[in-house]
Amino acid sequence: MAHDKSDDEQALMAGEFSTWIVDMQAAMLGTSGADVPCDGCTACCTSSQFVHISPDETDTLSHVPADLLFPAPRLPSGHVVLGYDERGRCPMLIDNRCSIYEHRPRACRTYDCRVFPAAGVEVDDEQSSIAQRVRRWQFTFPTDADRIEHDAVRAAASFLDDHRDMLRAAGLPVNAKERAVLAVRIYRAFLGCDVANGSVAVVDPDPEVVRAEIEHLTEGSVHRPV
Repeated sequence: MAHDKSDDEQALMAGEFSTWIVDMQAAMLGTSGADVPCDGCTACCTSSQFVHISPDETDTLSHVPADLLFPAPRLPSGHVVLGYDERGRCPMLIDNRCSIYEHRPRACRTYDCRVFPAAGVEVDDEQSSIAQRVRRWQFTFPTDADRIEHDAVRAAASFLDDHRDMLRAAGLPVNAKERAVLAVRIYRAFLGCDVANGSVAVVDPDPEVVRAEIEHLTEGSVHRPV
């Protein structure tokens, strides 16, 4: 006899894939924040994550006690990180709610754990709460374009997993989140034309083309710890 799934196992609707990826890219470009249906979930706030804060985030910096901030490793002066307590919880999480929500860091505004199932990337072992949430997300694919874009993102993530040396050479981290996010940023390099059918299809690009795309995306940017 089948058992009903607990609330922690129930599927969560992640939305239509093509719509999600447009919104996710806008968030990564800083033109909007990530619109994640968290519904009270605080997994990302309780998973021992350092939160990067740039010097231009003056509003956030004015709402975080200075003694909770530390210089960000390998980044220019003024870049800081907000750490976590002995339980792995963000110190700004009070009574299970963000105490500075309207003033939260850019990293928090753009964080979207749906990027992991989108890219088919497993969450790092130490972030079990996030992993549990990630397993529940389910995208919908109403059109062929949704499926093709999803396949392209996963092909990009697989490529990055096989070419971690390329990320290191660009000065980028190689952890799960970085690979998943970068896969969303470069997935169009894995789309091409199916000449036989005259339609868009997933392709296997020249590694040098992908390398050039990564260098273009990171040129002149500050590599944030994730």
